[in-house]
Amino acid sequence: MIVEINNKAYQAKDGDILEDVIKQNFKQKNIVAAKVNDRLTDLSDYIRDNSKVELITTNDDDGLNILRHSCAHLFGHAIKQLHPETQMVIGPVIDNGFYYDILSKNPLTEKDLTLIENRMRKLAKKNYAIRREVISKEDAIAIFEDRKEPYKVELLKEIAEDEVIALYHHEEYIDMCRGPHLTNTKHVTAFKLMKISGSYWKGDSSNQALTRVYGTAWETQESLDSYLKSLEEAEKSDHRILGKKLDLFHFQEESPGMVFWHDKGWTIFNLIKDYITGYLKKNSYKIINTPQMLDKSLWKKSGHLDKFGDLIFDVGSEKKEYAIKPMSCPGHVQVFNQGLKSYKDLPVKYAEFGFVHRNEPSGTLHGLLRIRAFTQDDAHIFCTPDQIKEEISILINTIKDIYNKFGFNDLKIELSTRPDKRVGSDEIWDMAESSLIEALEANNIKYLENPGDGAFYGPKIDFSLKDSLSRVWQLGTIQLDFSMPGRLDASYVDKEGNKDVPVMIHRAILGSLERFVGILIEHYSGNLPFWLSPVQVVTLNITDKHRSYAEEVNSKLLDYGIRSECDYSNEKISYKIRNHAITRVPYMVIVGDKELENRMISVRDRTGSDLGSFQLEEFVDLLKKNI
Repeated sequence: MIVEINNKAYQAKDGDILEDVIKQNFKQKNIVAAKVNDRLTDLSDYIRDNSKVELITTNDDDGLNILRHSCAHLFGHAIKQLHPETQMVIGPVIDNGFYYDILSKNPLTEKDLTLIENRMRKLAKKNYAIRREVISKEDAIAIFEDRKEPYKVELLKEIAEDEVIALYHHEEYIDMCRGPHLTNTKHVTAFKLMKISGSYWKGDSSNQALTRVYGTAWETQESLDSYLKSLEEAEKSDHRILGKKLDLFHFQEESPGMVFWHDKGWTIFNLIKDYITGYLKKNSYKIINTPQMLDKSLWKKSGHLDKFGDLIFDVGSEKKEYAIKPMSCPGHVQVFNQGLKSYKDLPVKYAEFGFVHRNEPSGTLHGLLRIRAFTQDDAHIFCTPDQIKEEISILINTIKDIYNKFGFNDLKIELSTRPDKRVGSDEIWDMAESSLIEALEANNIKYLENPGDGAFYGPKIDFSLKDSLSRVWQLGTIQLDFSMPGRLDASYVDKEGNKDVPVMIHRAILGSLERFVGILIEHYSGNLPFWLSPVQVVTLNITDKHRSYAEEVNSKLLDYGIRSECDYSNEKISYKIRNHAITRVPYMVIVGDKELENRMISVRDRTGSDLGSFQLEEFVDLLKKNI
């Protein structure tokens, strides 16, 4: 058998397994799997004649995912040894690790995580071979029924008859997974169990409550240590801690997942909103506002009730059922439907800072980053098919420019194409996807393709940004919709005088403004850019006799449009400087005897650096350059 590996041909005896070929020819560490004909396969799979093989190592994303799949199963092995009555549910790979949902009679604690992790290490050192077994659906069901794993049985019953079912064995432990996995537990060396949270079977709060255990796994201890250190840095920048420390916002149990904005936090929120509003006005958007509640029949007609029913808050009045809006799309179609539209009127662009509510499970709520009531910078463009490419191009460049304005230059752009379950003809999907591709390529945009991950009504472009801690956040989106306008009776008169259905482009730039504030706080660790700082300057008097001059300086700064405050407290000046540096105020203006006598000001920045003495007008010029 001739095997081609990395563009080199190697002779392998019939029956040799891939692992042996690699060992003989490479002696390379950390090789965990391979791609055979574009398919990930286990090391124990046989090489077929004329296969082209690409090595996957634990340094690759694919390799890390394989490592983490195996670590999730190692967790299952350990907890079943420690708590045999535990029922295993599902354990997927996620960013930087994995989680496993389980049903346990006894609630787990942080102490239990340490015990489970220690057992995992003991199991890994036993060098168990991880054996893959492909079996029939009926046999798999019988195995898990015998092992008293009802959730595995239910999952198996939902699997299509023609789907391959693979079981993975580590000695007495058996789990199922699409795979691939490592060949031996000894390769799982750098891992840590991170935390415990709650979840529900199939994510539905009406189903059985489960325990979710999160873990992380890496190819080396050095990589694991680096990741844990980055988490420590992230914890220091946690927007929930800084929100309290900087007096920006708070949450409380009486309104879970909903923000109580304080003056400074609300200032940041509105600075962002005002900036986006300026963009909207320059780009011919009509800024509208639609009702908070709409009759449920409209949500049924639009398709949202069937798709997002679990997330919609209901309210009843006078024997009618309403939904508190989870998004603004149907309302925008209602505005478009007012009055007859011609092709000459298109594109029509509606924008709204839509305040929406979604009934997210309580266990998923996370400060500003996952909440139940939030504001979307939502917009919908109604256009003709031949206007799609131009409008998409404008949006792509706009989103990039706005992210740069906020200090994010490292972007990832993904094109998500048609899913299996979709509406619309293949012809429409061909046109929609080609329009997005043409716009991306016309603007020299590098993008990744996400096959099958489009919305049910059309393909989309998603924008993710990387923050200062190298975390990736998915924010902006551009989605082509050939479905909803027709479902909600939208139309325009075309060149021939006939009624036609417009194409609807859904777009969000920042997504949730609340979430974006949280991301900004963490990205800058509270040290927001000057233009976004809620208080830009604080004026500090050294003694009471300097108070009048401090008030005069503060008043002039306010007249110049600077967000300025005074601190007249009787504390020592060193304490005042330190206190305001902690609250991340960009500049501190200090006035004492010398400043009063010379009609000058002394300036420090939030790092503690003494910038020297200025005439007030000189300092204002410096601030304007910052803005």
